[in-house]
Amino acid sequence: MTWTAPEVSRPSDILIAPEADHLRNVLDWHRATLLHKCAGLDAEQLARAPLAFTNLSLLGLLRHMAKVERTWFRVLFRGEQLETLYSTADWRDADFEGTDPASAQADYAVLIEETELARKAVATASTDDTFTFPDEDVASLRYVYLQMIAEYARHNGHADMLRQAIDGAKGV
Repeated sequence: MTWTAPEVSRPSDILIAPEADHLRNVLDWHRATLLHKCAGLDAEQLARAPLAFTNLSLLGLLRHMAKVERTWFRVLFRGEQLETLYSTADWRDADFEGTDPASAQADYAVLIEETELARKAVATASTDDTFTFPDEDVASLRYVYLQMIAEYARHNGHADMLRQAIDGAKGV
C-alpha cells in the first residue's frame, strides 16, 4: 500500500490577541496550509517536480521547511549545535533535488517533528528575546516569526502551482 499525505486542519484566525499570539497563529496557519496542499497525494506525486522550468516539488518544499524550522528556531535562536537537514556545503539544494518517493513519509514526519521542536524551543520565550547571528548582528524572536511567516507564504504560493500541475486541484 502506498503512503498518502494525511488530511490536516488549519487553525482558525484570531482577531484580537497579544502580538505574540497573532504571530504564532499566523505561522501555524501557514505551516498547516503547506501540509493541507499535500493532503491526499501519494509519495510519487509529492516527489514529482511537475513544472519543467524548476526543481520544485511538494516533497522538496516539505524537506526545505523542515530545514528552515530547525535553522531559525533551534540553531539560530536557541544556539543548538545541530546538523543542517538535507543540504550540504557541496549540495545546497539537496532538500529540493534529493527527493525520493521512498522517503516521503519519513520526510513528512521530519517536518512535523521539527515544527514541534521549534514550538518547544520558543515556548517560554518573549518575542523581544534576542540572539546573535554568526556575523554578530542581533535579532529578536519577533524577527524570526516574521521571517518564517514570509518563508511559508512564499512557498505556499509555490505549492499552489505545484498542486495544480499535479492533479488540477485549485485553491486547496
